[in-house]
Formats: sequence, structure tokens, C-alpha cells
Amino acid sequence: MATFEPSEMPGSPGNGAPEPLVRLAIPNKGRIAGPIIELMEKSGLHLLDQGDRRLISRTPDPHIEVLFARPIDIPEYVANGAADLGITGRDMVSEREVDVEELLDLHSGNATLVLAVRDESPFRSPEDLSKTKVATEFPRIASRYFSGLNIPVTIVRVGGACEVTPHLGIADAILDLTSSGETLRSNRLRVLAEVLTTSTILIANRDAYRTKKEKIEEIVLALESVIRARGQCYLMMNAKRSCLDEIRNVLPGLSGPTVMEVASQEDLVAVHAVVSEERVYGLINQLKRAGARDVLVMSIERIIR
Repeated sequence: MATFEPSEMPGSPGNGAPEPLVRLAIPNKGRIAGPIIELMEKSGLHLLDQGDRRLISRTPDPHIEVLFARPIDIPEYVANGAADLGITGRDMVSEREVDVEELLDLHSGNATLVLAVRDESPFRSPEDLSKTKVATEFPRIASRYFSGLNIPVTIVRVGGACEVTPHLGIADAILDLTSSGETLRSNRLRVLAEVLTTSTILIANRDAYRTKKEKIEEIVLALESVIRARGQCYLMMNAKRSCLDEIRNVLPGLSGPTVMEVASQEDLVAVHAVVSEERVYGLINQLKRAGARDVLVMSIERIIR
């Protein structure tokens, strides 16, 4: 595995020296890589250096750079200080067994690590797998799981295509990630047990979080504001004062609608509210019936509390 120098610039904040550099490690490929890059772009952390062979990219902030790495390596890079922050799956952190600080759940990349066997297999529970072979890309998680159940198994480590191993006679069962279950079904596999659930998380090196806390929390706020805005939209409308109570009853909002005066229209007010996108279709008709007019629906990029 490659090693990197700790991401420090000379000097420290508060003595006139340059602000320290924060290095953020993100996946270079895989199912969670695309959503992570999209999240960063929306948060303002644009990648200035593109290309398939990229290793490190600058961002608009000269004190933040992005390191591209395999998702499974990111927890270790963060733990040993090669990166100050990392975005990867919680399953990867669990597999690496490293001591890092979890800062934020990105609420994406949701999946479940399951124990599965062939449809026609006689096995009906994890206990039935005693003295069998289990193939997985997560040997440490698998070992902890079966040790905790006092079930002796042989762990067969594979680097991919875990689903085919029972059909090839390589293993009797697999321990693998699934999000929809479609891959398992298409490979004629059924689930015996769920081992853990995972999602994409932001982690930090504990020392870096202490020494670079202000800059790291700035990054957390930027990412969190985009996550908070997901599935929300902004409604703006005009209405007569006499209709205000009925409109308030219709609008859910995050903390109730905001009501403002409309210039030169004494009996007219402007009503603004943040609502869930899935409710907009039904709300529009309710608001019109309640007396709203000139209704505008706008997308929201970020919500900062």
C-alpha cells in the first residue's frame, strides 16, 4: 500500500503562519464514488484536477486537497495520518478495524452485509454452516461474526464476484454486500442472516480533528448543508391576509412558513416555506384552494442551520 507524508503545511494557525492543509480521501471508483463527487461539487468543493489517472486534486480552497484511493484503503489512510479526512463506507471502517472519528453520515450508499447461500442449499441458519467454507471480501468482519456465534468456519477471501463462489464449489456460503437484493436473486442466492448495515460516512484522524478542528468543521458544514437540502424545495406565494391562517394550516415547513409584507399592497402578504419535494404535488392544489396565488417552486442547493 502506498504511503504519504502527513498533510501539514509549515507553521500553525494563530502565529501568522499559513493555515494547515486538510487532505480529504475519497473513493477513486466503485458504487459510492459518483454520489460522493456529486456531493462535493454541490458543497463547493469542486475538483480542479480531473482525469482517470488522478491521485490528488486541488479544490477552490487552497487549504483543502482531495486524495483518490480505494475505498477499503481510506480508513487506514485516515488512521495513520496520510489523510486528515476520508469518505468511505462504514463497512470498510469496520473491516479495517481502525481508530478514527466518525463525523457525519452522508445518508447514501446504503447497503446490508448479508450471509447468503444457494437457493437449493439445505442450510437454513448460520448455525448450519458449522465447518463449512464462507467466501467474502470482508474476512475480518466474517471472522468476528462467526466467532461471536461460536460457529467454526473456514473463511475464503475473494477479491470480487463473490456471488459465483457457491456455484463453483469454492464456498458453501458468502458474506457480501447487497442494496436491492437483485444481484443475489439473479445468482440464485437467498439470505440466511443480516450481519450489518452500512452507509457512506465522513471520518477523521483523531489528531487532525483536534489540531485542524476549525477547518474540518468548515468542511463538515459544507457537506451537511447539501445533505440537509436533499428532497426539499422552496415555495413562494402571495395571498390575501384573510387567507393566511388557512395557508398556514396547509404548509408543513421546517419551522412554519415565513410571512412578509408586499410593498404597496396592504392586504397582500408573501409566504415562503421549505417543504418536502414529495408533498409539492398535493400542496399546490391545497394552497390554491386556500387562496394562494403566484406560487413559485424552487430547488434548494444547501440548507445551513
